Amino acid sequence: MLASQRALFDIPRDVCYLNAAAWSPLPIKEQEAARAAVGRKGQPWKLPATIITDVNERARAAAARLVNAEPGDIGLISSVAYGVATAAKNVTIPAGSRVLTIEDDHSSPVLEWVERAPRQGFSVETVKRPADGDWTAAVLAAIERRDAAPLAMISISSVHWSDGGAVDLAKVSAAAKRQGSMLLIDATHHAGIMALDVKALDPDFVIFPTYKWLLGPYGRAFIYVAKRHQDGVPLEQTSLGRRGVKAEVSPYFSDLRYLPDARRYDMGERDHFISMEMAAIGIETILEWGQPAIEARLAMLTGLIAKGLAGSGIVIPDTRVRAPHVLCIGFESGMPPGLIERLAAAQVYVAPRLGRIRISPHVYNDEEDVERFVATLKAAVAI
Repeated sequence: MLASQRALFDIPRDVCYLNAAAWSPLPIKEQEAARAAVGRKGQPWKLPATIITDVNERARAAAARLVNAEPGDIGLISSVAYGVATAAKNVTIPAGSRVLTIEDDHSSPVLEWVERAPRQGFSVETVKRPADGDWTAAVLAAIERRDAAPLAMISISSVHWSDGGAVDLAKVSAAAKRQGSMLLIDATHHAGIMALDVKALDPDFVIFPTYKWLLGPYGRAFIYVAKRHQDGVPLEQTSLGRRGVKAEVSPYFSDLRYLPDARRYDMGERDHFISMEMAAIGIETILEWGQPAIEARLAMLTGLIAKGLAGSGIVIPDTRVRAPHVLCIGFESGMPPGLIERLAAAQVYVAPRLGRIRISPHVYNDEEDVERFVATLKAAVAI
């Protein structure tokens, strides 16, 4: 099993940070690279001519490896919402059909369809939160409903941000194909931690940012686009998405055809080599450790937390329905007022999410953090 990587991060021993699902700390080596890159921007005349291409393609290649894609299948974008808007611009949702979302999902894979539905004449169906926490079964039942409108798109997070529920993508992808539906996956809380192979799943779009589990900066994200959608129109019209709009070539507009792959979907102002290098380093670090080893370590940590809280009256979801790295616990009488603040005062950091506490360790956490959290929580709620 992967050992704790705490020494690679700037986390004091008296800090118990269990909130990677909100923001991950940056590895020390990534901070150092960022400082050096800022220095290069301070003297731009020294920048290598190829720095932009080199850094962008480095990040693109790393993101592709993360989901078993080809570099040309990956677009460089700013956020999940940007990616969903790009997808929506390039697919047709027929009037009278439906788009499937899940209740209380993050806004990004939902709001684009909500905004478009009245104008385009389709409906957005929300899968209600299952009482037993089994999102997979609930989504599959909604996909296979016989009394519903034809299914055109499933747009869901594969790990629910507020309860840690995991969706079995293999089952959902197979069911979607049986119904002739497209599949868009918000893999914010999935990529790099749980197995994700686009060649096996064959989704239409997969989108993920870097600032949480991928140990990267804010404002950097990636979109995987299946080859069947790589002949579309980008969200923004930029020179970098065309084959021949180059400042060093005359005529300037020499070839307005789009690039032949998902690179055409790159966002404008993508050439921020400081944060793009940071994103590349974060993903490369994840790849070096290996997804299975990371998942095993985090499953061990959340398992220890669940074991430590067992029998305390705290509501703990069953292992079979939750992601291995996110544990969201509830309270039968509701979360005690001021609980998150009392934990933070003891330098134990977790997140309140829709009446639950979301606990999200990463590779910098260890067994001492688990013991500290369990003991502090029990003392704070007088268990």
